[in-house]
Formats: sequence, C-alpha cells, structure tokens
Amino acid sequence: MDHSVVLIVDDDKEIRDGIEIYLKNEGLIVLKAQDGLEAIEILNEHEIHLILLDIMMPKLDGIQTTFKIRENKNIPIIILSAKSEDTDKILGLQVGADDYITKPFNSLELIARVKSQLRRYMTLGHFEGKNKVINLNGLTIDQEAKEVAVDGRTIKLTPIEYKITELLMVNAGRVFSISQIYESVWNEPAYNSENTVAVHIRKIREKIEVDPKNPRYLKVVWGIGYKMEK
Repeated sequence: MDHSVVLIVDDDKEIRDGIEIYLKNEGLIVLKAQDGLEAIEILNEHEIHLILLDIMMPKLDGIQTTFKIRENKNIPIIILSAKSEDTDKILGLQVGADDYITKPFNSLELIARVKSQLRRYMTLGHFEGKNKVINLNGLTIDQEAKEVAVDGRTIKLTPIEYKITELLMVNAGRVFSISQIYESVWNEPAYNSENTVAVHIRKIREKIEVDPKNPRYLKVVWGIGYKMEK
C-alpha cells in the first residue's frame, strides 16, 4: 500500500488540506483537485489508486464526475457527502462509487475506509484459486484477467461489483447474507450495510442478466441473502 496515490476532490480547501494531513501520515501520496473537471485532468496525467470525491462541487459535481470516471476507469471512488440523506449516497453508488462517508467524518474511519478500498484494489485477484475460469451456464469469470463475461461478451464491472460477483461465483450455490457479502468484500464489520449491498447487487443484475427482474444467475433467497445459481 506504500506509494499508493490518493486524489482528494473537494471545493473546500480546508477539507482538502485536512484530509491530506491524515493520509500523508499514513504514508500515502496525495494529489488534490478543487472540482470534477480538474480531477479528470489529473486522472489523465497521473496513475491514481483511489479517489475521495465530494458530491457538492461547482463545474462538475461528484455524481457527474463519478459517471465520467467510470466510462473508462475502475479506480475505487469514495464519495464524501455533506448530506445525511440516503438519496445522494445511493445515487453515487448507482453511478459507480464504491463507498461513501458522511461529513463531518472521523479521521480514523476515513483512514480505515481508504485502506480497505486500497487493499482490495491493490490485491484484486491475488489469492489462492486464481488463474481459474469459472463458467456458470454462459456466465464466466476469469480470475486472472479479472473479467466477467456473459455468453462471451465482456461486462464492465466496478471493483466492488467484481468482488461481489467473484465471491458468489466461486461459491456458486451457497447463500450469502448481506452481512457476509459486506464483510467479505469491504473487509470491515457490516453496519447498516443493507442499502449499500442491495444497490451493488441491483447494478450487477442490470449488467449480467437479460431480464434483471427475472434473474437467471444472481438469485435472492428471501429472508436470507443472495446466491449465484450453479
């Protein structure tokens, strides 16, 4: 995780500088942008491993910025939301953010979230049982290339979506509760994780299922959780 580069995008200089101090103390390299347009310029010029992104910004807000970044990059994105309303957070997750943290935030929580996302991004696919291609009736996952395909057509997934899909495909037929999915994928205790997991499951279904409302692969087991059909 040393030498990981984090981009902080916030129009409030005090917040940018405050987060920079926390992250530099953890040995991370920090770049800063004051709006979404500047963030996209920096992304085109530097290798970034994680983005902390404010929602409310001039020129290009956090939602629009996430949408643009997700057109061609899978870097983890943590949304910084000054609002406590769930709608902003869920919208952020729907357009491709991996996590969110509400302002004002606790510095220890912020660091824990950043490290969790970096750890997963940097080690994605580095585990026992990789180099395998799993095929479930036309849904395939290549654990080395970190690619998911349906009937030979590659599906673009965010890092979180990939990890959830991989967890369920490697353990096809096994039912995972929302808490188990959250703890396996986010590497932290599940706390109020229902919305977060449900949004990602919905996004995965939209991408891999012909008819998301009548899924062929990713099934809900009512009252228990989710499984990938064998």
